[in-house]
Amino acid sequence: MATTASVYRNGNYSRNSLGTNNNKVERPPSVNSNPKNSLKSKSLRKSAPAALGVAKDDTGVPGRVRVAVRLRPRNAEERVADSDFPDCVELQPEVKRLKLRKNNWDSDTYEFDELLTEFASQKRVYEVVAKPVVESVLDGYNGTVMAYGQTGTGKTYTLGQLGEEDTAARGIMVRAMEDILADVSLETNSVSMSYLQLYMETIQDLLNPTNDNISIVEDPKREAHRFAANTKLNAESSRSHAILMVHVKKSVRGRDSVLSSENGDNSPMVKSLKPPIVRKGKLVIVDLAGSERIDKSGSEGHTLEEAKSINLSLSALGKCINALAENSAHVPVRDSKLTRLLRDSFGGTARTSLVITIGPSPRHRGETASTIMFGQRAMKVENMLKLKEEFDYKSLSRRLDQQLDKFIAEHERQQKAFEDEIKRVTMEAQNQISESERNYADALEKDKTKYQKEYMESIKKLEDKWMMNQQKHAGGENIPGPKDESSNAISNGKDSRVANMEELAEMKKKLQKETLLRKAAEGEVNILKSQLAGLKKSEALAKSDISKLQKMLEDEACQKEKLEGEIATLQSQLLQISFEADETARRIDKGGSEEVLGGLDSLMLQVRQPQINDSGNGEKAPIAKLFEQVGLQKILSLLEAEDADVRIHAVKVVANLAAEETNQEKIVEAGGLKSLLMLLRSSEDETIYRVAAGAIANLAMNETNQELIMAQGGIHLLSMTAGNAKDPQTLRMIAGAIANLCGNDKLQMKLRSEGGIKALLGMVRCRHPDVLAQVARGIANFAKCESRASTQGTKTGRSLLIEDGVLPWIVQNANNEASPIRRHIELALCHLAQHEVNAKDMISGGALRELVRVSRDCSREDTRTLAHRTLTSSPTFQAEMRRLRIDH
Repeated sequence: MATTASVYRNGNYSRNSLGTNNNKVERPPSVNSNPKNSLKSKSLRKSAPAALGVAKDDTGVPGRVRVAVRLRPRNAEERVADSDFPDCVELQPEVKRLKLRKNNWDSDTYEFDELLTEFASQKRVYEVVAKPVVESVLDGYNGTVMAYGQTGTGKTYTLGQLGEEDTAARGIMVRAMEDILADVSLETNSVSMSYLQLYMETIQDLLNPTNDNISIVEDPKREAHRFAANTKLNAESSRSHAILMVHVKKSVRGRDSVLSSENGDNSPMVKSLKPPIVRKGKLVIVDLAGSERIDKSGSEGHTLEEAKSINLSLSALGKCINALAENSAHVPVRDSKLTRLLRDSFGGTARTSLVITIGPSPRHRGETASTIMFGQRAMKVENMLKLKEEFDYKSLSRRLDQQLDKFIAEHERQQKAFEDEIKRVTMEAQNQISESERNYADALEKDKTKYQKEYMESIKKLEDKWMMNQQKHAGGENIPGPKDESSNAISNGKDSRVANMEELAEMKKKLQKETLLRKAAEGEVNILKSQLAGLKKSEALAKSDISKLQKMLEDEACQKEKLEGEIATLQSQLLQISFEADETARRIDKGGSEEVLGGLDSLMLQVRQPQINDSGNGEKAPIAKLFEQVGLQKILSLLEAEDADVRIHAVKVVANLAAEETNQEKIVEAGGLKSLLMLLRSSEDETIYRVAAGAIANLAMNETNQELIMAQGGIHLLSMTAGNAKDPQTLRMIAGAIANLCGNDKLQMKLRSEGGIKALLGMVRCRHPDVLAQVARGIANFAKCESRASTQGTKTGRSLLIEDGVLPWIVQNANNEASPIRRHIELALCHLAQHEVNAKDMISGGALRELVRVSRDCSREDTRTLAHRTLTSSPTFQAEMRRLRIDH
């Protein structure tokens, strides 16, 4: 439960945020600037403050358009022309509430998702409005960030500021591109960007008007193509709608394919098939041209025609927003090119954040009111968020083609190698066989010739001997006869034949050996032929596997279609369940406390949704439904239930009811305040402490309720609870309640006597910046009331804050880094210093130097002026500054 913090400005008190802790105050200028930048990579931090556009926001409506309000400071002209008039708007960031003044006595109250004061930095605006959308785009959703408002209120500064001279002034476009480029990997992801302008219903390319196919630009020059003109309201008024479209395609890793398990194939080839999952997100950042009234802007001639075109397109956008907010059957999206481009942003599938920019000048109250109502209607629009995630079948197909080409090439290479080897072995075998046959024939021929020659020689010798023997016989000599000679020759011939036969047998052995070698070569050839046949068979099996894979891909596509059909069926069933839940909620008041608790459970998320101040005939707010269905008395009775869960639910509902001023009187009349105080007295649950204290803090915003809280011992109970609590959020709620009570002039003495100031000072132990900011606000409110009472003469003597020992803590934290703490303490110092009786204590406590610093360096002009006036009017301070030689 948020509490409020007051800041003095222009004679009135306005609200400011407790969540800002920036050291440097960055103010949006009153005129728009055209974008030019060089993008710089930064690490994308996924953690961000409570921001717009989370996956499921705190209202329970995941796709609702989130709307933030940004207030620009007064420009030089307004500071002169409107110096005697207060701002027409007052922001209360703690309760996310905006007040639009009707007059000095009356104002309208509106609630938004986020309020950004004139002191909000560009970094704070980006983290609250755009960073969650950018992170969603990186996660695969479509996202839109859009700025809407009167011309000259800082739309282009918010979105398109480049920050060349001061990097802290970078706008949403530059910061979004930095985060996207830092998060994606160009090796596996892709980013494409186009920057368009819609001018006079004509779409033009700002990066390169002659090129319709635009890739990522890392260092674009200043886009001077965008039309701008000088009007009375803005020296550099944009005359066109600028639209930055960024498409992000990311591959999702770490997901295993289910193909193997579904098909029962555990082969390594199938296991390696993990179809890549791709997420596609589109970010659209829209800088709308400012709405303007012709009589104020002074447009004429061509500028007048531009203004007419701008107003017509903005009017068409407003009609679409109205139709979507009222759940109209027809949404006129085709009335303008702008609405056609933003079809997905409103009522589509994108996560959309809208920042409406307003100015403080009371002269433009009508335009400011129109802008606020546009934001209120936009908050009623709900989109159906859709994750753009799908299998990358093209990438899988390319990978399979590459693997197939690789397998085919490898197979062809191996086949060619085998064929070459077979040819080589065959040639070698044939050569060996031919060589053996040739050698055998040569050897056989040589042996045959040799044996024939020897045989002829032997026959000739025998004949010669026989002739010699005949001659001798004829001469009567007793010479051995031819028969004996022939017998010896035959014996010698037989010996020769035996030797020849042995040689022949040896040759036959060699021939048989060669034959065996030939048969072995032929067997090796047969083996190679069988291996070749096996390779061909493997090739056939590989082709069969490829066919199976292709069939598996086709089955996967069919399975995808089937799953999409099942998802559509589940969505329709979900809608039916939601309808039945609504019907059940309407019958909640027929049952007892058990049914009431169920009703509380079903409506808790709706109760947390900010209540919109809308006088239209739209659907009743959840809080009104709760009153009608359950009844306030039943809810309050549950605060005393025995079940702890019932009490926690009930006190949460009461706290949300107490956030509305119209419900506070009813709660008090029905005894709700007494029940809440009783919970603080009797309960020991930290959650009940926190929520009950928040509810009391909301009730304590009303002066009548403040007196009732004090009369019923509320400040004593809050002080005791502060001493027992440990949770920083509980202490923040208690400190907020006491801080609201400190702002009542009538309760000063009683609040101090019952330990209120001591309780505030005791909560400093927590050191949490939100708690310290509430403590500082309470001290500032108390000092302000004391100052007013002293001025009116109803109080004398030194400050009760100084008597209770608060001054050392004030001096210690006067220059605190957190701006909410520092701002309240600087204001408290100024109020304490306004009365001479406190001067000596402040000098001895070291507060004088801090007061001098405030008069010189304070970021708020009204506080700086008050400090300067106080130092100048105090004789004690003047004497001490002269002694210390401090120039002022």
